[in-house]
Amino acid sequence: MRKITILIHCEDQKAIIASVTNYIASVEGNIIYLDQHVDADENVFFMRLECEFSSQNWDMEVIKKDFQTNLATPFNMSWEIYTHEHKPKMALFVSKYDHCLYDILGRYSAGELPLEIPLIISNHEDLRSVAERFEIPFHYVPFTKEIKTQGEQQQMNLLKEYAIDFIVLARYMQIITPNLIALFRNQIINIHHSFLPAFPGAKPYHSAFKRGVKIIGATSHYVTEGLDEGPIIEQDISRVTHSHSIDDYIMKGRDLERSVLARAIKLHAERKTMVYNNKTVVFS
Repeated sequence: MRKITILIHCEDQKAIIASVTNYIASVEGNIIYLDQHVDADENVFFMRLECEFSSQNWDMEVIKKDFQTNLATPFNMSWEIYTHEHKPKMALFVSKYDHCLYDILGRYSAGELPLEIPLIISNHEDLRSVAERFEIPFHYVPFTKEIKTQGEQQQMNLLKEYAIDFIVLARYMQIITPNLIALFRNQIINIHHSFLPAFPGAKPYHSAFKRGVKIIGATSHYVTEGLDEGPIIEQDISRVTHSHSIDDYIMKGRDLERSVLARAIKLHAERKTMVYNNKTVVFS
């Protein structure tokens, strides 16, 4: 059996679900998953389907053409189709912090993430040994204000060379350039502590500790030109009390960063996120 995932969004209107499911049945496909959502305020319909086809009836190009003619055009749909055997290629950007990198590579080695990691890019040499331990090519790309243009071009060249589909900033401590964001729109995932913008700066946990916060958290989101203002994919929190130390805050925060980023990566790789008006629809 061949499996595909279909993502659809369009203006909400009558008979969308019936038309799509009838079409899949007409080409001898079997729907094994279907979920949909309507944004009532915007009058926009979203749907995600997983379908199976017997190999003798499988022709991806024919299905795409028929889908466009019979469904997408009449309903004015935006749509994407992905085959399950195609695993997206993910580039990791890192700096010096290693907790998210180790977690991602551990999950990847255990087969928990449906993707490929062809390379790791860093603006420091510190984590080269980690990449070598997991046998993933490591590329050192210096990135400062003085050589930002050269660094950006080198990054883009590497991403093109390795045919990268999306990027994950695993505590990469540089601001991504507008050119790179435009090239990978809604395809760059970041992780940060949820104190922003209340506790910006180099030591947010220290600032939070001084204020006596009761909740710490982490947020994973797509990168836009607005710093830390992109569509949110995943979030989580942990409660803290007066009895916790700054070290406790940092440990709990890093645990949250690891788990939240891993969930966001998996959701994206499984084609379960759709971006609209700087928000996400995240399917289960």
